Amino acid sequence: MGVPASETQVALRGRGQELAALERVLATARAGSSAVLVLRGEAGIGKTALLDYAVGRAVGFRTAGVAGIESEMELPFAGIHQLCAPMLGRLHELPGPQRDALSVAFGLQEGEAPRRFLVGLAVLSLLVGAAEDQPLACLVDDAQWLDDGSLQVLAFVARRLMAEPVALIFALRDPDDDRELAGLPELIVGGLSGPDARALLASAVRVPLDPLVRDRIVAEAHGNPLALLQVTHALAPAELAGGFGLPGRRSVASCIETAFHQQFRSLPQDSRRLLLTAAAEPTGDVDLLWRAADLQEIPADAAASAEAAGLVEFGTRARFRHPLVRSAVYQRTSAPDRRAAHRALAEATDPRLDPDRRAWHRAHAATQPDESVAVDLERSAGRAQGRGGAAAAASFLRRAAELTPDPADRITRALAAAQAEIDAGGADHAHNLLAAAEAGPLDNLQRARLERLRARLVFSQLRGSDAPRLLLDAAHQLAPLDTALARDTLLEAVGAAIFAGRLSAGPGQREVAEAARAGPPPSTPPRMVDVLLDSMADLIIDGHAASVDALRRALRAVRQEQRSGVTDADRRWLWLAFRVTPEPLAAELWDDDAWHELATGAVGIAREAGALAVLPMALTYQAYCHVHAGEFDTAAALIDEATAISEAAGGVPMMYTSLVLAAWRGQESQARDLIETTIEEVSARGEGRVLSLAEYATALLYNGLGRYEDALAAATRACQYEDLGFFGWALVELIEAAARSGQPAAAASALDELTERTHTSGTEWALGMEACSRALLSDGEAADALYREAIEHLGRCRVAVQLFRARLLYGEWLRRQNRRQESRAQLRSAYEAFSRVGADAFAERARRELLATGETVRKRTVGAVAELTGQEAQIAGLARDGRTNSEIAAQLFISPRTVEWHLGNVFTKLGVSSRRHLRSVLSPPQPATTTVYPAADAPESSAR
Repeated sequence: MGVPASETQVALRGRGQELAALERVLATARAGSSAVLVLRGEAGIGKTALLDYAVGRAVGFRTAGVAGIESEMELPFAGIHQLCAPMLGRLHELPGPQRDALSVAFGLQEGEAPRRFLVGLAVLSLLVGAAEDQPLACLVDDAQWLDDGSLQVLAFVARRLMAEPVALIFALRDPDDDRELAGLPELIVGGLSGPDARALLASAVRVPLDPLVRDRIVAEAHGNPLALLQVTHALAPAELAGGFGLPGRRSVASCIETAFHQQFRSLPQDSRRLLLTAAAEPTGDVDLLWRAADLQEIPADAAASAEAAGLVEFGTRARFRHPLVRSAVYQRTSAPDRRAAHRALAEATDPRLDPDRRAWHRAHAATQPDESVAVDLERSAGRAQGRGGAAAAASFLRRAAELTPDPADRITRALAAAQAEIDAGGADHAHNLLAAAEAGPLDNLQRARLERLRARLVFSQLRGSDAPRLLLDAAHQLAPLDTALARDTLLEAVGAAIFAGRLSAGPGQREVAEAARAGPPPSTPPRMVDVLLDSMADLIIDGHAASVDALRRALRAVRQEQRSGVTDADRRWLWLAFRVTPEPLAAELWDDDAWHELATGAVGIAREAGALAVLPMALTYQAYCHVHAGEFDTAAALIDEATAISEAAGGVPMMYTSLVLAAWRGQESQARDLIETTIEEVSARGEGRVLSLAEYATALLYNGLGRYEDALAAATRACQYEDLGFFGWALVELIEAAARSGQPAAAASALDELTERTHTSGTEWALGMEACSRALLSDGEAADALYREAIEHLGRCRVAVQLFRARLLYGEWLRRQNRRQESRAQLRSAYEAFSRVGADAFAERARRELLATGETVRKRTVGAVAELTGQEAQIAGLARDGRTNSEIAAQLFISPRTVEWHLGNVFTKLGVSSRRHLRSVLSPPQPATTTVYPAADAPESSAR
């Protein structure tokens, strides 16, 4: 993989630690478990030589390799195509969705844009299949030059490999911003020690060296092996002897490229032209290379001198000795010569078989704006987007804009390119494109679109801050020009204002909502976006009671849209609606059924589509449903999965559900650490809405611990700003804390606000919470009836933890009424339920109350089930329900072999020997609608 074996052995002097690490990786894979290692270091430090060593030591392995190519970074999935090409004979063995996704990504068939997550799963399945017969070693050189899609997929695979005989080794320069591979096992490859560096230099330099000169060269090379080995090519003997080697402070890469370029310049002219053409054609396709050479009248014997110099090999593919050879040849050749090579390659490329690469070469060959080239690039952008290459689409559009001769068309393409860059996460390119567009003669619509894109760029980087104001300004500009786009932008502004909350640097929710109401009317018939925008404006301006009907219509519209199946063009609005709807709308309406349907449906759609960008959000909201249902382990597993996916995709994990889950679990130290860290992070991002959630979680935590004054302080802070969705929850905590702290006036005021929301909603969840809160402020028969009513309502919905809580509150009240026998029944039910789900603080509170009734209660011990990790618990539950290993693997985006490995751990921890026995130790999930306690647990009428 690069440096020939003879030089590899020399270059590995002083690499004992690195070689031992590689041996461990190979030994682990040889034993049947996966192993991953990331080698980091500067150019020329010996990473490629270490990979070559690994190949030589991988006896009994099947090996597959890929080297990132800088000029191919814009082509979607080029890297994984290079890696997987030898395995495509197994493509037919993959499940249909995976097979289709990979086929479309590789251009083997037409189809809708495959999601990177689904492509990642397909590559995972392909590698696991290839490792069935013998261990597989995958070596990825120059990972920093892989296209974004390939790097994301390989990072995803690296995090999902576990129980497969696969070794995956990356080598890359240490980039400034490497989020994809962050967190994987890594080894920093540093420079050689002084003695090793001097010995290596002595082996390469054939002229006498003064010790001082030698030491200076060693010091300036900083132990970089390739810099030391190539010093004789970069400097004349006289320079070496005189001590003038490596002058100034050139980078190591520059020094190495200089050495390679000197070798390149010594070749005959035809050999140089052939090498330049090969450097401009990153696939290494020798047939294409020779067609392009013929067009330039380069003779066939031109290859001999280049191969004799050791710079390149021409076999089944053209392969440079080192990636920096390609860089040295291409970057240090004149622009006219580079354009000539690209022109020949464009002419040699079949426009039917590879129109995108042909367009790319034509673009690099262009000396001036050319509309035909720009049109080809624009078409290529569409195809690249269809194959999932957002970064490639952005790159094609960016170059198309540069080559567009007409100023008006150039601005249109620049705006389209900026939109693509924002979608692809290319903030710097997007800024540059918007600046270039702004310098041109913009018409009013183009100016408004530019301002909208600038606002979206701000929101994508800082979720809050100035985004609401910028989006609102853009909507005002768009209103007389494009009604639909204006309303789309208003909905984005509402979403930005909701996220910014109290930290908004511009207009707040009400001002944005008033602008939406005064803005352009909806289309006829109204789109889902229109219904959602109008209902959100009604809610923010008119309040809950006046807008409840509009809220229900919006919720129905989103649910219908989700059920109907949407196109790629519509899906982004469904995701926006989903981001705005489950909490603000479902929570405002206390509609647990809608929340459950939306969250479950969104996860299903995202999984099926492999939508990496939205699956973490959908999983987070689904985890909320499980928290409400008292299924904490399942919620934790979903949160872990969402976090892992976010990290793999380079996103910021959503902390919403984690905060609430930590509060319900009631472990104060861990919960407080998480809450404080989250407050710090979201304050820096400007995500003010989470501040209210953090205060709500704090109040919930302290109510569970029985520290009511602390809970009251936190709930009061949570209610200072009416963040949609969380406000009603915070009112519930405030009422309990105030009632128990001897502040009935504060509790009564909060109850009035709560009733306005719950009474109009009329759901079982809403009515149950209202009855329970009202009971806290009531006495005698009224309180008794209200507690019973709360238990009845909450027993008919999915919010099981609030049912347990209502029983706890009722039991506490009964004890204070000296109705000990009745109180024990309620407190025992609450204690057992809270203990079973892991709500430690509330369980301890119930235990203390039981002790006060005179009943002996022992603390529950942690059983074997509690020892399972989140993913083990999730896999065990799915296996208990009859899912096969393949079905579990497909749902959780892991391999069947990893499922089998996890189940082995589950069997050991639970003391069982088969899947059949799981049913005896794992209780099946109970539908929330059946969580109604038997009549024997109810208070006895005779005792009253």
